[in-house]
Amino acid sequence: MPNIVIVGAQWGDEGKGKVVDLVAPCVDVVARYSGGPNAGHTIVVADRRFVLQLVPSGVLRPGKKNVIGCGTVVDPIGLVSELDGLAAAGISVEQLYVSHAAHVILPYHRALDQAMDQERIGTTGKGVGPAYADKAARLGIRVGDLLDEDHFREKLEACLPVKNHLLRACGRDTFEVEEVVKAVRGAVERLRPHVADTALLLHRWMRDGASVLFEGAQGTMLDVDHGTYPYITASSASAGGAAPGTGVPPTRINGVLGITKAYATRVGGGPFPTEVTGDLGELIRARGKEYGSVTGRPRRCGWFDAPLLRHAVRVNGLDTLAMTKLDVLDPCHAVLVGVGYRYKGTTLHEWPGEERVVAKLEPVFEERPGWLSETAGLRTWGALPARAHDYIRWLEDLIECEISLVSTGPGRDETILVEPSCLTRWFPDLRQLCLP
Repeated sequence: MPNIVIVGAQWGDEGKGKVVDLVAPCVDVVARYSGGPNAGHTIVVADRRFVLQLVPSGVLRPGKKNVIGCGTVVDPIGLVSELDGLAAAGISVEQLYVSHAAHVILPYHRALDQAMDQERIGTTGKGVGPAYADKAARLGIRVGDLLDEDHFREKLEACLPVKNHLLRACGRDTFEVEEVVKAVRGAVERLRPHVADTALLLHRWMRDGASVLFEGAQGTMLDVDHGTYPYITASSASAGGAAPGTGVPPTRINGVLGITKAYATRVGGGPFPTEVTGDLGELIRARGKEYGSVTGRPRRCGWFDAPLLRHAVRVNGLDTLAMTKLDVLDPCHAVLVGVGYRYKGTTLHEWPGEERVVAKLEPVFEERPGWLSETAGLRTWGALPARAHDYIRWLEDLIECEISLVSTGPGRDETILVEPSCLTRWFPDLRQLCLP
């Protein structure tokens, strides 16, 4: 079986959790390569709803190994809370492995996030950005450092004066070394059995024939390099982050599956050229239940943006796409797609990327008639109305990438597998999983 990256192709919240959970039975390992507890991957199994923040979405499939890679940032207290919730639901976490080289989020990171960045950018306030900033500034503390308490203290004594200086400048309370050590001591002991050199484990497993699914967090347009800077996350959310984020060489990755909604959403501030407001925006939000899985914040909603998706196809090297939430558009008399932008009297047909330009884009839309037919829960391509077929094929032409899976609801079985496609060539067993 191949090793495949699953990545969000928009601003996150595309439904990666459902797709990872759907594909997980076809692989041996699911590995998270970026992000922290700011990601909320929602999976619906029968009548149960799981929201995973850092634990990989393969955990709900028995017998699968799950890795939290070195490219993530780990909140020890939050991760233990997440593991407790899974255990209470009867989900085994015995085969969860946490990279000793992943950087950690400590209480002062959360305090700094809430003091400095949350209002300006619209972050979750969970300390993710400040933890990545410390990683780049060589002030970071890693999971392996926590396992030796004396060594942990030494690291804190080196970095806390800098953090406390910033906190005082923001009018916030400061932290003492022993206060931080005590705050995470219990969580460290709980996590100790799960900590490993996960890059070495992945190498050995792959050498012995195991296949790996690399799970991204957030989406391409929140990538620290390729997203709508500065309204981005702090990590490499695009597919290219999978190799450094796990320690697997890029030559061992065989393909990339992108996830997109049938429309577009984003949370927080930042440019959103195809955004829709008013009654229509509220209709999409209500039908799509567009509220943040982690924060509950309402998501901004809009029409599908084709140039933005072409950018995601190029940046990630997407081989194929899964489309989620087609059913949300069922009542629309017309469906619009952004096919370009106007900027200072000029029509642009590709995503410009420059912050000063992106902030002033006006969308150019094309319109097609809606299908005005219920698609929720449909499970075969032939069951979709003809106009829904037309919409999907139109998008394929616009974004220059095939769509191989269509989700018509949150449940595992509310999924249409489109054939032939890269997805079924990679994972022939998906046919059985998606059979009606």
